[in-house]
Amino acid sequence: MKKLPEELKAILAEVDQEIAPRLREIDDQVVYNQEKVLKAFVDHQVAEADLKGTNGYGDDDIGRDKLEAIYAQVFQTEDALVRPQFVSGTHTLAVALDGNLLPGETLTYLTGMPYDTMQQVIGLAPKKRGTLIQKGINFSYVPLNAEGGVDYEEAEKVLKRDQPHIVVIQRSRGYDTRQSYTVDQIKEMTAFVKKVSPESLVFVDNCYGEFSEKHEPTEYGVDFMAGSLIKNAGGGIAQTGGYIVGKEELVENAAIRLTAPGIGKEEGATLTNMHEFYEGFFLAPHTTGEAIKGMIFSAALLEKMGCEVTPKWDEPRTDLIQTIIFNDPEKMINFTKEVQKNSPIDSFVEPIPSDMPGYEDKVIMAAGNFVSGSTMEFSADGPIRPPYALYMQGGLTYAHDRIAVTNAVNHLFFKVKG
Repeated sequence: MKKLPEELKAILAEVDQEIAPRLREIDDQVVYNQEKVLKAFVDHQVAEADLKGTNGYGDDDIGRDKLEAIYAQVFQTEDALVRPQFVSGTHTLAVALDGNLLPGETLTYLTGMPYDTMQQVIGLAPKKRGTLIQKGINFSYVPLNAEGGVDYEEAEKVLKRDQPHIVVIQRSRGYDTRQSYTVDQIKEMTAFVKKVSPESLVFVDNCYGEFSEKHEPTEYGVDFMAGSLIKNAGGGIAQTGGYIVGKEELVENAAIRLTAPGIGKEEGATLTNMHEFYEGFFLAPHTTGEAIKGMIFSAALLEKMGCEVTPKWDEPRTDLIQTIIFNDPEKMINFTKEVQKNSPIDSFVEPIPSDMPGYEDKVIMAAGNFVSGSTMEFSADGPIRPPYALYMQGGLTYAHDRIAVTNAVNHLFFKVKG
């Protein structure tokens, strides 16, 4: 690390002392989740041959089937679909929803308006081609209350009025400044939906959430759930892919949407992906813990620098995301540039606000990652719009997060060049 001014060294010492008990809690959580994953590997007798993958149609892919059984065991669901054919988290969510909705049925978001890319999928953005709305799916959502939580009084009205086939809970904040929802909160939301609208299916967008707590939403009545393998579940190893877990029929419906009727889960070559999928999932509890510790450190340090941060370092964590609210586009952009300078890949590249597929506003992104777009690795991004909030996430190691954020603070707040 570059030579630091004495004032910053003193602040770092304060931060280390403050956050030490919280970091020990995360270490305990990692051990709990690691044991859960290890047991699933042992129970399903993973062999070296399972790591080899298949080509062509991907028929009789024992390793693929075994990995999906491991996901189902860890998430305590009837079935799972874990495939390299999913190109992103958004694609995985789109397949899960589209595969389980018919024309005339209603999709309702319980947790406010969905984030930008899912608005595109649903058909809320100007481009309507191929969207759920174009296919005859109805959409509604429950606006959040003033505290950023679920407005249960309004939700009861919406659910009784619309009788949705699927109710979505978005666990992470997306490009919003609300808090992400903990598993206990999702448990409460799920129980509420099942009471008010018993025929509705509950679906959780679990992106950024896997192994962020000791328990997962599917342990508490959620019908199905999805996420990306270049986020938590891939452990920083997986180079592509996504997963869907839940009730067998719902997972099969999604598989039919991903492949074709009559094929479903039975085909889909895994090529060279199985080794990284297995290893990544095994590493995921540890890597997720490292990333969370990095975000706890970042929140504590940046708050001492006078920044508005959410969540605060001592608040509950249920995902990898740390929001820094700058209320100033220039400060937001400059901090992002400093993050890029402290990346292992493309440190020499200068981020600039740019148009990105699926987003209505220009987005700035620092992402010097080994896997393009991976948010399991340390990165920072956000749309250039008020309140000019930057969303940091990930970190393969706590040490990297600590070094990068400290250097950025050193440069921006102590006027150190370089």
